[in-house]
Amino acid sequence: MVHTLVLEVPEELYEPLVKTAAQSKQKPEDLVIHWLKTAFQRSEEDPVEKFIGAFTSNVSDWADQHDKYIGQALMEEMRGQENKGE
Repeated sequence: MVHTLVLEVPEELYEPLVKTAAQSKQKPEDLVIHWLKTAFQRSEEDPVEKFIGAFTSNVSDWADQHDKYIGQALMEEMRGQENKGE
């Protein structure tokens, strides 16, 4: 089944979209469909996705920035181990 979705796209998004689509020899709407599919696949494959909403946090953007926060925590942990080894 196919559905039609009409979007009003601001000029600052439309021009780069048309240019990118032309470079890949696609129609802009086909490129957007590809991007949407990719975005949904990534969110479905994200191992942290199942925890979103599972607990209360004072960090309001953790659902969007969890990779950044996990990376920061790993760096802090690694730095702590480096200091112990000196």
